[in-house]
Amino acid sequence: MSLPAALRPNVARPAWLSPRVFRTEALSGLVVALALIPEAVSFSIIAGVDPRIGLFASFTMAVTIAFTGGRPAMISAATGAIALVLAPLVRDHGVEYLLAAVVLGGLIQVLLAVSGVARLMRFLPRSVMVGFVNALAILIFLAQLPYLIDVPWAVYPLLAVGLVVIFGLPRLTKAVPAPLVAIVTLTAFTVVAGVAVPTVGDEGELPNSLPVLGVPAVPLNLETLTIVAPFAFAMALVGLMESLMTAKLVDDITDTHSDKTRESWGQGVANIVTGFFGGMGGCAMIGQTMINVKSGARTRASTFLSGVFLLVLVVALGQVVGLIPMAALVGVMIMVAIGTFDWHSIHPRTLRRMPKSETIVMVSTVAVTVLTHNLAIGVVVGVLVAMVLFARRVSHLVTVDSVLDPDGSTKIYTVTGQLFFASSNDLVFQFDYANDPPEVVIDLSDAHVWDASTVASLDAITTKYAARGTHVTISGMNHDSEQRHNTLAGNLTGAH
Repeated sequence: MSLPAALRPNVARPAWLSPRVFRTEALSGLVVALALIPEAVSFSIIAGVDPRIGLFASFTMAVTIAFTGGRPAMISAATGAIALVLAPLVRDHGVEYLLAAVVLGGLIQVLLAVSGVARLMRFLPRSVMVGFVNALAILIFLAQLPYLIDVPWAVYPLLAVGLVVIFGLPRLTKAVPAPLVAIVTLTAFTVVAGVAVPTVGDEGELPNSLPVLGVPAVPLNLETLTIVAPFAFAMALVGLMESLMTAKLVDDITDTHSDKTRESWGQGVANIVTGFFGGMGGCAMIGQTMINVKSGARTRASTFLSGVFLLVLVVALGQVVGLIPMAALVGVMIMVAIGTFDWHSIHPRTLRRMPKSETIVMVSTVAVTVLTHNLAIGVVVGVLVAMVLFARRVSHLVTVDSVLDPDGSTKIYTVTGQLFFASSNDLVFQFDYANDPPEVVIDLSDAHVWDASTVASLDAITTKYAARGTHVTISGMNHDSEQRHNTLAGNLTGAH
C-alpha cells in the first residue's frame, strides 16, 4: 500500500540514477580518464617525479572532489600549473617534501575558503575571463605540438582521421561520445595493422598497484615549515585561481550556478587527501573539464567515474591503455582547444565595437599567460591592467564648473564625478586661487570622495586659499564622503 503523494517524503532523486543520464556520465568519464593518462604522465615529468605520483594524484583528486567540490561535472586532477610551482621543491629537497607541501597547500586552501576568498571572483572583469579562456586554448594546443614533431609520418593521417571522427560523428549521432569512438577506432587500427607510432606506453611506466595511505617522511620542525610553506602557499593560490576560473567558465557554458566557497574548501580537502596518498596535488583541469562537459556530462558521477576509470585503466588494463596511439589523444585535445577558444572575441566586427581598453586587457592576459605558461600570472596581470585602465578612464570623467555670484563676493565650484587617487591629483589645478573672491564654495553634491588622496587634495586647496585670505566652504557631501573627510581632513601631513 503506497502513501498518498502529500505524505511521501520529498527527496530529490539524483539525476545520475536515470539510466540515460548515467550512460552519458559514464562514457564521458571514460573519455576523460583516457585523456588524463598522458597528461598526468607529462605533468609528472615536469614536476620531476615518477609517473605514478601524477596518476595517483589524478585519481584521488577526481574521486575526492566529486564529493567535496561545488561545481558538478568539473574535473580536478594533476595539472601543469601545480607541477611548475612544485618542480623546484622536488629538485632541491625530494618527493617527500613535495607531499608535505601538497598537504599544507590543501590546508591553506581550506583556510582561504573559510575566509571568503571565493567572493573575490566577482572582481574579475569579463575581458580577463575571455583572455583566460583564449590563453588556455592556445596552451592546450601548444602542449600537443611535441607529439607532432619528429614523429613517424603515419601519425599525421591518424590525427586527420581522428579529427574527422571527432568533428563529424556528432552530426550523425550523439549516442556515444565522438572522442571515445576516435580513440577506440585508431587504437584498434594501429594494433591490427601493426602501425608503429608513439603510444601512451611510451610516455612512462604505468603503476601496477593501488595508492597507499601514508604520512610524508619529513622532519616535523620549523626548518621544514620554512622550506615547504612558500611552495604550499603558491600552490594554494594558483590552484584556487585556476579552479574558480574554470568553475565560472562551466557555469556560463551550462547556464547553472555553482558554490564557489564549497569548491574552494573542496579543492583543499582533495589536495590533503592526495598528499597523504602519495600524489603531487592538483586543481581543476580546463581541458578535461571541457571534454567532460562537451560530451554531455552534468553531474558529479562523471567526475567520480573519471577517477575510478583512470585507476582501473592504469592498474588493471595498463598494457591495453599503453597501446593507445598518442595521435588519438592529440586529436581529442586539439578539438578541445578549438572548442575552448572564444572565436567571437577576435572577430573584426567585435573588435571594432569593443572599447580598446577591453581588448588591451584581453590581449595582455593572453600574452602573459602564453609567455609564462602560467594561468595565474596571466590573470593577475590582466586584472592589474584592467584596474589601471579603469582608473585612467574614470579619472577623466571628473569635471569642475564654476559660477560667480551676482554680487561678486562668492564663487561656487561644482565638482562632478568619482574622486579617488587617479582623478583627484589634478583637482588642485582646477581653481583660480589668485583671482577668486573672499568666499569660495566647493559643491560636492554630484561627487563622491573615495580615499585619502582626495581628502589630501581638498586640504591642499583650502590651504592655498587660506594663504591668500580666502575662506573655503565644502558642501553637498554625501554621508560616506563626509565621514571620510571629517576623519582624515587636516591629519594627512605633519604640518597642522
